[in-house]
Amino acid sequence: MNRTLIVTTAMALGVFSTAASAGEGTVNGAAGGAVTGAIVGGPAGAAVGGVAGAIAGTLLDSPPKKVITYVEEQPAPSEDVVVQQKIVVGEPLPEAVTVTPIPDSPKYAYAVVNHQRVIVDPSTRTVIHLVD
Repeated sequence: MNRTLIVTTAMALGVFSTAASAGEGTVNGAAGGAVTGAIVGGPAGAAVGGVAGAIAGTLLDSPPKKVITYVEEQPAPSEDVVVQQKIVVGEPLPEAVTVTPIPDSPKYAYAVVNHQRVIVDPSTRTVIHLVD
């Protein structure tokens, strides 16, 4: 009974999250985390999963358009760093990759790795966005 209630509540949060575009990452992360937590650990798992998902959703929100545009307009570096591991949103870049701060946006930095421009959190080097 409790599991059904928690899963239903989490699903409702997911449906209503489309209306809240400003907090989209947080709400979707919370709903997804709650559903996963409920399946794995019941009610306690739903609570923990919801909090963890909300934090992850907040951290991985897409950067503002002006940041993406800035990265797209930068000249290609003379040397492109190539690494063996796949570059994935939510994972940190290898230390061999040089991260360049973005002026006027201290929350963001960028790098070019494996012929791909990526936007990262400069404090953790975590990939936030892959630029097309």
